[in-house]
Amino acid sequence: MNDEKSGEGVELLIVEDSPQDLELALRALKKANFTNKIHVARDGAEALDFIFGGGSYAGRKPEEAPRLILLDLKLPKVDGLEVLLRVKSDPRTRSIPVVMLTSSREQNDIVESYRLGVNSYIVKPVNFERFANAVGDLGLYWLLLNEPPMPIPPASQG
Repeated sequence: MNDEKSGEGVELLIVEDSPQDLELALRALKKANFTNKIHVARDGAEALDFIFGGGSYAGRKPEEAPRLILLDLKLPKVDGLEVLLRVKSDPRTRSIPVVMLTSSREQNDIVESYRLGVNSYIVKPVNFERFANAVGDLGLYWLLLNEPPMPIPPASQG
């Protein structure tokens, strides 16, 4: 797992505050052989700092964003909907696929997530085998099969 402060080369950002759910996700990703370029944020504020180069990630460029964000909905400090809104509102990060991976089946959470631009909304299965398969399938699709657009270069100075 890549936990460097620079976040350089990170392919997957997992934003999850539950230690149990995080452990399940990491085990599932390991089982699917997706473990070398993962960064974990444990709340929404840390996720935004990582994505946009703020706080303890100052100097990190948004252009070095992860290729995929697995985002929990109910997070401390800044909730998942606000993280999603910020990611999808910024032209530098708008094209990053965001998958809401949450235990909420609330219709208003699902509708609002899609309204804000989420790429997929998945309710966490309770059964580990189903969860491992779902996370492995997510990694296979978004990191290996999906063809993302080229990053938008930063605006030139001057």
